[in-house]
Amino acid sequence: MRRRTYLSLVGSAAAAGTAGCLGVLGGDDTPTVLPEPDHEYDASALPYPAWGERVPDATVPAALGDATVSTRETETPALYTFFYSHCQTVCPVLVSTLRNIQTHAANNGYADDIALRPVTFDPERDTADRLASYGERMHVDTDADNWTFLRPAGVDRAKAVVTDDFGVTFKRTHPEDMAQYMFSHAALTVLVNADGYVERTYRSKSPDEQQLIADLETVRQA
Repeated sequence: MRRRTYLSLVGSAAAAGTAGCLGVLGGDDTPTVLPEPDHEYDASALPYPAWGERVPDATVPAALGDATVSTRETETPALYTFFYSHCQTVCPVLVSTLRNIQTHAANNGYADDIALRPVTFDPERDTADRLASYGERMHVDTDADNWTFLRPAGVDRAKAVVTDDFGVTFKRTHPEDMAQYMFSHAALTVLVNADGYVERTYRSKSPDEQQLIADLETVRQA
């Protein structure tokens, strides 16, 4: 699926995700637990997966190990975000947010009830070894079943998954030394329920960690 238009770059847009409260899955003819966010626009015209939509249908290899992940084949709620490991600004915050949720889950007995899936859009440099080292540096438990670094198989596939499917733009810079290229990119975190439907999209460079935990708890316990 190609998104209708693309989420603007970090430098020009990023609004915080909308808070959720308790709902009943399917109780109001929706496939979601959280109620529809308050907004003044047509959700169907958004560039990224919106509340109540099925998560984009993508199959992406896990960077560490031989597994693949199909986004619509899930047994637990999942959080997705999009990053590259050479980023020094936004991406460490996005990945740290998921890491902190992983720690909260381990400390509060629901580690087996969630999936955390950061997706790199720089597969050329984000090799398995690189992401293993990055996980250590970010204090992520990459051995835990709930954490999976996803690495699309090549640049074209990264664009297809991250931009065409999830609506997240990224644009490579062109320094004199191309080995030092970076990206300007959008920030997005997506909460998907265990039935594969989008509950929330958080368009923030610094997501509200407590809000994510609260929304995730509501979705988990439905």
